[in-house]
Amino acid sequence: MHPLTWQQAGQSDDTLREFFVPALVDLGASIIIQDAGRNYLFVTNLPEIWAIEHVATPSDVSLFGDEVAAKLGTLKEGITEAGSKGHIEIAIGTEQVYEFRVQAVGFAKGGVHLVTTIIDRSEERHRERLLRALLREVSHRSKNLLAIIQSIALQTARYSGSLELFLHKFRGRLYSLSQSQDLITDSSWRGAYFFELVQQQTEKYLPENKHLVRVHGDNVLLTPNASLHLGLALHELIVNAVSHGSLLRSGRVINVACTRTELNGHDALEIVWDEVLDASLKSEDEEALKAHFGSTVLERVVPASVNGKAHYAISNDRISYRLVFPLESGGE
Repeated sequence: MHPLTWQQAGQSDDTLREFFVPALVDLGASIIIQDAGRNYLFVTNLPEIWAIEHVATPSDVSLFGDEVAAKLGTLKEGITEAGSKGHIEIAIGTEQVYEFRVQAVGFAKGGVHLVTTIIDRSEERHRERLLRALLREVSHRSKNLLAIIQSIALQTARYSGSLELFLHKFRGRLYSLSQSQDLITDSSWRGAYFFELVQQQTEKYLPENKHLVRVHGDNVLLTPNASLHLGLALHELIVNAVSHGSLLRSGRVINVACTRTELNGHDALEIVWDEVLDASLKSEDEEALKAHFGSTVLERVVPASVNGKAHYAISNDRISYRLVFPLESGGE
């Protein structure tokens, strides 16, 4: 006996064997017992795809068909001595997977027999496929995110006159990405809703004046890619509004809208940022707003990333930003 088993004195293996089969069947296992000549002696609990009702004399071929029987035959040829075992997996279609586990068992009467258990691995393999797909998706998105960070670092350095200014701007932009990524992660990688994205990107800079940014229109679920880049655009716009504009001085509300529209005959989204300026904004301030990385993000990086078109305009009395992009590229 196996050192980790216990059996009451006087009980035979034959008596206990009567309990083993029901226990295995209850666990969902199918069981086949064959003699040394591979003649079927016992078969029970086969999966529904292998019907046994109309089979007069069970065999590997009559039960499983020629292809599966050939694979089982090859496996069983190497299992001849008591204690030897082997297994194969059989895929039926694209969804069902069954594991055949074969072992040679020595009986006191009748010599070596083959015991085959069949276990449904379909759900397990399905989870493994989903996990592999998820890991590939995470790897793909991580590479995209790293590429965005690299681009931000290079462009921020190009428009920063000092290390201190670079660090200040770069940290802000990284924080913007991380906030958008949190929304994406919370939605199981589906993306971020536009209203929540605006709120998240602006409330940090207006902790006591959240009412100064009013969002309206269609609360569309943006794709992960659009969420990251639109989040970055919103970050640049709110930073400009707080740093260079007259938002806090005038208390005038910034209107942000998301509207379903058309672009070249296809469904599209139109994002509009409308900020009314205080009359005290000077011409040099207007130039400062345009001559830095923020305008590059708004006019080039973001529209290119979502296959759209953008218009960024600064005048004496307002700042407006309009982005239109195909719905399939950025939302649903």
